[in-house]
Amino acid sequence: MPEPPLSGCVPAFGRHGSYPIRLGWLAKVYSALRDDPLAFSRPQAPVVLGVGASMVRAMQFWSRAAGLVRDGERTAAGRPAILTRRGTWLLDDEHGADPYLDDPATLWLLHWWLLSARPCHLPTARFLFGHWWQSRFTRAELRTAVQRAARVSGWREPSATLVGRDITALTAMYATPRPPVPAAAWEELLTSPFRQLSLLATDPGATEQDRSPGELLVLHRHQGNTAPRAILACACLEYAETVGAQQHGSITLGRLHTDPAGPGRLLLADRAALRAALTWAADQPLAGRIALTDSAAADDLLTFTETPLTLAGYLLASRYHRLDGPGEPL
Repeated sequence: MPEPPLSGCVPAFGRHGSYPIRLGWLAKVYSALRDDPLAFSRPQAPVVLGVGASMVRAMQFWSRAAGLVRDGERTAAGRPAILTRRGTWLLDDEHGADPYLDDPATLWLLHWWLLSARPCHLPTARFLFGHWWQSRFTRAELRTAVQRAARVSGWREPSATLVGRDITALTAMYATPRPPVPAAAWEELLTSPFRQLSLLATDPGATEQDRSPGELLVLHRHQGNTAPRAILACACLEYAETVGAQQHGSITLGRLHTDPAGPGRLLLADRAALRAALTWAADQPLAGRIALTDSAAADDLLTFTETPLTLAGYLLASRYHRLDGPGEPL
């Protein structure tokens, strides 16, 4: 029996306040928490982080959702936000892999970390990328489908307003608006790095008079085929770890491609792209540690001789010219 559509997600919506990740936010979070783990809860947090009070909450949400920060034990002074090994590995301003997200590969990696997290803090995004079956749709259609998915998952149905905030944040994060772009929107465009991935767009052909600009959206299926091979292969191995494939030492390519929580769906990559990435990784830099069999009688099988998470770390270390990978996600 298939799992409910929002299985593995936190039953909460709109906690980012409709704000997407902005350029420079994660580096600011790292700097602030390195100096003061209670930085988010301090009255001066907006000054320290250089944003409005509502954006402080959004920065806290996104850094936690990506596994860069975790909540510490509550004390008399408050609950600290602790930088994870992953957060330090990526964001350290001297030795981090890419603290300012200069490499587009990092955007793909963060996209994967956000949607593959256990638990995932973005149920609307998980549903959109992992379960949604349409390529061209309206915000209202997606909103209704997410509310239905919440009911099917046994959750209390979220309000249209809360789900709408999620869709607004996803659109602002990933989609380029239909031209002409209003002058007031240019700053938002320039500070939204994930739009480089071109995963989502407002429909340029939408001319219906009864729909506001941006109401029609397009999901660019197979856009994940353009992701770096190291990121696709890393995602396959991290997924294999989360589903316990290390116990058998293998996982099928079909599962990697079709599982709603797997890299094929969440990264919008087709089977051929995943296969090419894993074939590359099996040749180098993981030669002898993984293998991809080509079987005419059964599904192709990815096998590994070490834990998949360790191998994923090797790939990221190689991709970012580091001595080690990010280690455990939390």
